Amino acid sequence: MKRIERLVILGGGTAGWMTAAALAKTFPQLKIDLLESEAIGTVGVGEATIPTIHWFNALIGLDEAEFVRATKATYKLGIEFVDWARPGSRFFHPFGRHGVDLGAVPFHQHWLKARSDGLDRPLSAFSLATQLAAANRFAKPVDDPRSILSTLGYAYHFDATLYAQFLRGLAEAAGVTRHEGKLESVVRAPDTGFVSALTTDRGERIEGELFVDCSGFRALLIDGAMEAGFGDWSHWLPCDRAVAAPCARVAVTTPYTRSTLRAAGWQWRIPLQHRIGNGYVYASAFISDDEAAATLLGALDGEALGEPRFLRFKAGFRRECWRKNVVAIGLSAGFLEPLESTSIHLIQSGIAKLITLFPDRDCDPGLARQFNALFGRDMDGVRDFLILHYHATEGHDAPLWRQTRHMALPDTLRDKEEQYRRAGRLMLTPDELFREGSWLAVLEGQGVGAEGHSPLADTLDPAVNLRQLEQIEAVIARAAATQPRHDDAIAALIGGSASASD
Repeated sequence: MKRIERLVILGGGTAGWMTAAALAKTFPQLKIDLLESEAIGTVGVGEATIPTIHWFNALIGLDEAEFVRATKATYKLGIEFVDWARPGSRFFHPFGRHGVDLGAVPFHQHWLKARSDGLDRPLSAFSLATQLAAANRFAKPVDDPRSILSTLGYAYHFDATLYAQFLRGLAEAAGVTRHEGKLESVVRAPDTGFVSALTTDRGERIEGELFVDCSGFRALLIDGAMEAGFGDWSHWLPCDRAVAAPCARVAVTTPYTRSTLRAAGWQWRIPLQHRIGNGYVYASAFISDDEAAATLLGALDGEALGEPRFLRFKAGFRRECWRKNVVAIGLSAGFLEPLESTSIHLIQSGIAKLITLFPDRDCDPGLARQFNALFGRDMDGVRDFLILHYHATEGHDAPLWRQTRHMALPDTLRDKEEQYRRAGRLMLTPDELFREGSWLAVLEGQGVGAEGHSPLADTLDPAVNLRQLEQIEAVIARAAATQPRHDDAIAALIGGSASASD
């Protein structure tokens, strides 16, 4: 077998150093070289994650306390959406499950049946993560299914620049060699079209047998050399720019990300230990850069800590993220706005698939086809989930929101909405990233309510069902009130004193 011995990563940042750290840990026999230039900036604003981050952290053997300390991280229990369903509305997308396992009938069908029998309680009352977040408290999940804490999930907010630096240290300690410089040319084998080496503006030649393109939006290998096409999704996700600016940390740390609808897009708020990350994702067809920056700066919690940074992008995806011996990971593969904090997940999704399908030197095209098919399903699923947010809005008269409210939906999303409206059915495939709890929170939160319940729920005794739900709500309320404040939980993990209680 002709095993790959030399692998080259083009680009650093979060994607490059995540890839380097993971592959160095998994394949210690590999010689891994990474080319990046300090003169080329990174996007570096993807500071919010989802619970799949734990897979990556476990893969590289990351120590949580060391990681949280080095990246100024905070815990994240979910995302609060402000004004999305309609002006003045709020809902929460929690990590973890609603309610508890009550047997063959899904929990949300218990709730729908009870609602038809007179229960007047929102779905959020049965989410421990939601109740903890509302009280600025935090707890980690436990493995005991008898504990209500087993229903929790959590992720992190962190400084993306510090995260890349942290991973670089781990990768270099594992033997990864970093090369400073810009890409000058791509050398390809005339017989196969495979990339065989990269040359740099400093005169270096970096040879390899497999190349990972982490060059961001420039996609220098997958697009520039391999000419893999890009599928434009901006007709569904029209935002094409973002302006970001950090501000001073104020009051206590909220253990959740916040997304607030604006006239031409939406604004993020990500609390860290040392500052708050803020940004306005917007459609340039409906607002100027100056107006977007002014909107963002006028809505900060504290004093701005830097000048606004502008980013340009286009929502979309390359159906061939792996072509010949080049694999694109991160922004070079495609871009979906960070409305549901999926940027880092999609990086690690690509890494996980590359590890599983890692080729020999001939780079069997069948492996590439499988990688592209699996990763394509990931991207399509996240795309549909994001489109739901844009489509299911009411009462916003700005041109962007009139457009998205009436746009034609992908068939896969339209079917999900229709089935949920009819009887609360969630039509999910086993490999979809966002599971029942996520779809429930956003569908119900944005007013795509179920008009009935499944016939399976008719097997429930109404009185027993109501009593069970009342007991679950009481257990959640008691558990939420007894967990530590978020800032105290961070201080207990990394040492130091907690901030003042709210």
